[in-house]
Amino acid sequence: MSRQDTRQGPRRSAVRPAAAITVTSLVMLNVAAVVSLRGLPAEAEYGLSSAFYYLLAALFFLAPVAIVAAELASAWPAEGGMFRWVGEAFGSRWGFLAIAMVFIEGCIWFPTVLTFAAVTLAYTGPDAGLDQQVADDRVFVLAIVLVVFWLATLISLRGASAFARTARWGGIVGTLVPAALLIGLGAAYLLGGEPSSTPLTWGAFVPDLSQLDNIVLAAGIFLFYAGIEVNAVHVGSIRNPERTYPVAILVAALVAVVVLTLGTLTVAVVVPQDDISLTTSLLQAFDHLLAWAGISWAGPVVAAMLAVGVLAGVTTWVAGPATGLHAVARAGFLPRWFHRTNRHGMATNILLVQALVVTVLSVMFVVMPSVQSAYQLLSQLTVILYLVAYLLMFAAVVALRRSQPGRPRPYRVPGGRAGVWVVGGVGFVASLLALVTSFAPPGQVAVGSPVTYVVLLVVLSVLFVALPLLVYRARTPGWRDAESSFEPFTWQTSGSTDDPRQRPGAPDHAPHGP
Repeated sequence: MSRQDTRQGPRRSAVRPAAAITVTSLVMLNVAAVVSLRGLPAEAEYGLSSAFYYLLAALFFLAPVAIVAAELASAWPAEGGMFRWVGEAFGSRWGFLAIAMVFIEGCIWFPTVLTFAAVTLAYTGPDAGLDQQVADDRVFVLAIVLVVFWLATLISLRGASAFARTARWGGIVGTLVPAALLIGLGAAYLLGGEPSSTPLTWGAFVPDLSQLDNIVLAAGIFLFYAGIEVNAVHVGSIRNPERTYPVAILVAALVAVVVLTLGTLTVAVVVPQDDISLTTSLLQAFDHLLAWAGISWAGPVVAAMLAVGVLAGVTTWVAGPATGLHAVARAGFLPRWFHRTNRHGMATNILLVQALVVTVLSVMFVVMPSVQSAYQLLSQLTVILYLVAYLLMFAAVVALRRSQPGRPRPYRVPGGRAGVWVVGGVGFVASLLALVTSFAPPGQVAVGSPVTYVVLLVVLSVLFVALPLLVYRARTPGWRDAESSFEPFTWQTSGSTDDPRQRPGAPDHAPHGP
């Protein structure tokens, strides 16, 4: 593949056009980043109470994330995403930690979601018994995992227009249409007088919050809603981002709540709790409903559509964090080897490193003796790492209202400064509680020794949080690209009084770059 400015990164003339991503594409990018049908069985374990958890998480986590990200992106629409927002408030050290957490958790998350893609593709054949054998074949699963991920990487390398089109059409074909079919058939199933596998009473709606096991697995629901802010790194490719981005993120949040809540309830209605599998129960629900409707032949078609939806979601996550990390790398936070781009302006070496890491993790994940326990361990680890970034983001929006009150904000958190404290505070506390409970092993999933499980989670979490801080400490002036278009932080501009280094307890900063 041809490259341009391989040592310096793309010049200003090579920047992607402002309209490379349309409003519709941005909505679908956000939907593809957040809405993943593969996770519905995990929450279907709770039956009707899953709706309680979804609505609770939407109120105390998704809504704050969407509202806060909308304000931050409208006030600081320049490249950098979460790095810029947190860096404006607390300095570049913590901004780098935030963007690194998003990138690292994505690498860990890919094997879990791609395993679901492999299983769904296995069920596209005409023989259900043979399909089951194929789905249990580890070689087949690993092959599909790697093919889908590398395909997503190749699409991302084609630039913003390519991955935006994939997210738009893949999200429609692979997520929204199957979700509408699942929910519609589920409603018809109940209205037709068919029995529900889970109680549909008020008592079943409100869970027993005194049981830690119920809270632990439900904490994973936060990851279902995580990522709605990830496409802020593409604001440079959006027309009128100050107004377009807030609208797109709020619409996507509403779609996420409706699809995930009703989709999970449908799985719980159709599949008995004792038979729920984290990787196959979505397909079980579809098979049952399609057979009930007399259209069993559509099963393989739906399975193929779900695989397309996974490709759309993976492509969004491959491109988003990598794009944000590349802008940060050129600003002086990663060695110059990571600055390299292709003629489409995409970060080739960062994408390559990401692909290699995911390949290694996928091989390890698929060959482990207990895929179910590994699936749960990796899922909870991604929640923990992402929540670290969210804690920083929620703290940043409150700090920036105090330190930069005069900054133009086309979209503001409602309620003035008090509203920011309420929304940011609620999101921060909810994220902190979810992070703490994520370290406890879930009672509903066999994970082997609980002590070993918790120790592994703690060690891996500490390792992945420490890694970017060590990289930050090791940076040198030579890492900065002199032609980087990364705009300086507000506190770096001449005469600014908003430098977080001047506030008590602020972190150290290098004398070069952001």
